[in-house]
Amino acid sequence: MIPATLTELEAVRNECRSMVKSRAFASGGTSLIPIPGTDVVADVGILMQLLPAINEKFGLSQDDIEGMDAETKAAVYGLILSMGSAVIGKLVTRELVIKLLQKVGVRMAAKQATRFVPFAGQALSAVLSFTAMRYVGNKHVEDCYEVARKLIEDRRAKETHLPDDSEILGRITESVPIDSHVQDPGPDTLPKE
Repeated sequence: MIPATLTELEAVRNECRSMVKSRAFASGGTSLIPIPGTDVVADVGILMQLLPAINEKFGLSQDDIEGMDAETKAAVYGLILSMGSAVIGKLVTRELVIKLLQKVGVRMAAKQATRFVPFAGQALSAVLSFTAMRYVGNKHVEDCYEVARKLIEDRRAKETHLPDDSEILGRITESVPIDSHVQDPGPDTLPKE
């Protein structure tokens, strides 16, 4: 379920950023293992757990969205499309995670290349792994935050509905009796200058 208030939403955002940071440290740690490929496999596994957990925290998992009313669901999918997110409300698969990692491909390629430089290369690889994981995770947190924020604001706007002009005119005409009329005061009753 999407957080009810902006304060709750901010708390979810902070919790998710904390999750991202701890997973990014884990990603950096696996880069220190001198076996080629283990860090990429670990990154895929980490993201396959992290991204759905973030969706769940924000109330934007695939199941959450499917359970929404048609109007809210349409609004959510519209926001997701406008942001270009490939992860919100989706089943997170290995292929999807690999596509995300390809978006940060320069960092990932540099990370793999640095592994062949003794010790300093592994340390640099760990730093690159940490920053790539943090980038992907925090980008997803911010995308989820924006979708949820807009939904909360829309919900609040509906709750504090202000009448439009036609509603105001309708209320005014309802309050004025039909048989009453305004008499024209004529030219003699106008104030003289």
